[in-house]
Amino acid sequence: MAETPLNDNATNAIHQTSHLPVMLDEVIDALNCQDNGVYVDGTFGRGGYSQGILNAAKNTHVIAIDRDIEAIHYGQEQLSPQYGERLSLHHSTFSALDRVCQESAKDGQVDGVVFDLGVSSPQFDEGHRGFSFQHDGPLDMRMDQSNDDLPTASTIINTYPAEEIANIIYTYGEEHNSRLIARKIVERRTEKAFESTTELAEFIKDIYPAKRKNTKIHPATKTFQGLRIYINQELNELEMALEKSLKVLKKNGRLCVVSFHSLEDRIVKQFMRQHSQGDASISRHMPQAENSDKTPILRLIHRKALQAKESELSQNPRSRSAKLRTAEMQLSFEERGDQL
Repeated sequence: MAETPLNDNATNAIHQTSHLPVMLDEVIDALNCQDNGVYVDGTFGRGGYSQGILNAAKNTHVIAIDRDIEAIHYGQEQLSPQYGERLSLHHSTFSALDRVCQESAKDGQVDGVVFDLGVSSPQFDEGHRGFSFQHDGPLDMRMDQSNDDLPTASTIINTYPAEEIANIIYTYGEEHNSRLIARKIVERRTEKAFESTTELAEFIKDIYPAKRKNTKIHPATKTFQGLRIYINQELNELEMALEKSLKVLKKNGRLCVVSFHSLEDRIVKQFMRQHSQGDASISRHMPQAENSDKTPILRLIHRKALQAKESELSQNPRSRSAKLRTAEMQLSFEERGDQL
């Protein structure tokens, strides 16, 4: 089957949900959906990519994964009645990709995997999740609020030492004023603990150096990003999920990743480039290969990341920072067995 853009009926169906995913047409085209194919939507959210895949070819099946139980409940209520057994929903992190595929796909092998990284629009829009300072809510930021092993933003802000807070927002938020922000936070919390997202955001805005303020970006943006990524272990999860994708993709299967900031995109870019050159993994989770002259596991579909078209940018500001990278599996499971 030739590569097919998303048809009008599929697009209209997705527009009726609460969240239109970024670069939907480009993702569906990059996945090269085949009739009777099995695909993984590793970040289900509100099911935009899943619906696109299910409507792009005949009798496709989607294995949908999300660590947010609210997303799974949404899929069960809104999409399962329409798609039935063609859509299987799993409450899990996408680093467990191989286990989920073993449960839901023949021989654990699939025809494509897509990840839409970061936080979904519904999560940002729901104040009680604590991801956004545009909606007042508790300082939580856990994608899986049922996981008590993860620290909340409140725990970090109100109990961690200044040095540790600074390291978190500098490493994961790339905030160059991290030490100042952390020091001021610790000084203030001795008088009154921080309780809400807007309270923390306004505090950072007030103490942020005037000469470093960017009128287009709220001064608290990078701090919130750093806390969120740290709390949810997003970069570690991404590294593991990318490696697991090599274990589940069939030959000619596609891996598509949409990222939204440089830390994510750098990991994806290096991973795809390294494995398309026959080299060893860049990650600590996979041992260094003894030889670097093995047949490349992946083939890059696009030499450079794709970005959203102007028509989408005007309708969806979230797409402005999005980058789509796609690679295709070159070896059968048996052929690449000794490289994994």
